[in-house]
Amino acid sequence: MYHLVRLGAALALGLLPSVTLAEEALLTLTMGDSTRTYDRAALEALGETEFTTTTIWTEGPQTFTGVPLNVLLADAGIATGTLSARAINDYAVEIPVDEALEDGPIVAYTRNGAPMSVRDKGPLWLVYPYDSDPAFQTEVVFSRSIWQLDRLEATQ
Repeated sequence: MYHLVRLGAALALGLLPSVTLAEEALLTLTMGDSTRTYDRAALEALGETEFTTTTIWTEGPQTFTGVPLNVLLADAGIATGTLSARAINDYAVEIPVDEALEDGPIVAYTRNGAPMSVRDKGPLWLVYPYDSDPAFQTEVVFSRSIWQLDRLEATQ
């Protein structure tokens, strides 16, 4: 215990070099034999968007910020096929790639300006702008609104 206290004191005083840990990968995207991983910084670097909408799982309007699904797929070179989206608990849904429209779903990493914890449907939640179009207010779309998202697999 004494050594841990001394180590902590040395770090606090700047006597030891600081250690920078790489950000944890939040999303793994697989296409055949190719795999890409995205941490929060990589998702943000793709360009973020924000919208406010109500959901059937929350109370009142919620503001979501994240990367548009169509932008994420374009970054990975995916233009056709189907996505298998999986959550941390292995819940899975199938999403047609052509549903990734310009004003469609985003892979949200914040809700109301704060990162989402696993307990709060995070760290990633595939969210649609439900209030913007009645087409986004169907049972099929609600079922595709996967939270605790951590994997996408593209198939042709």
